[in-house]
Amino acid sequence: MLYKILKEWETHVPYIEFVYNRVIHSTTSHSPFEIIYGFNPLTHLDIFSLPTPKDMTCSDANVKVNFIEEQHVIVKSEIKRKVEKYASNTNKGIKRVVFQPRDWVWVYFDK
Repeated sequence: MLYKILKEWETHVPYIEFVYNRVIHSTTSHSPFEIIYGFNPLTHLDIFSLPTPKDMTCSDANVKVNFIEEQHVIVKSEIKRKVEKYASNTNKGIKRVVFQPRDWVWVYFDK
């Protein structure tokens, strides 16, 4: 039974990928689907119904593009904020040392 499961694991990858892309990530506060499409689809069929580039002649396309661009700006600022927060927490208590050319330093390599 286990061999059969291990042999067929790749048939489940699309479902796992879909679920992963629906999850809201702590860094961005959005799911990858929200960042790319502007909404979080409930099923695979919601994505398949998206218009193809040939069909995108609607006047609402500019509104959609502006919305997605605003989402990208928000997500970029959220990522930047989280990275700065992580860096400040990580660097607490670390003494900053600046070496000048010709300074002698002791280097210790642990196994």
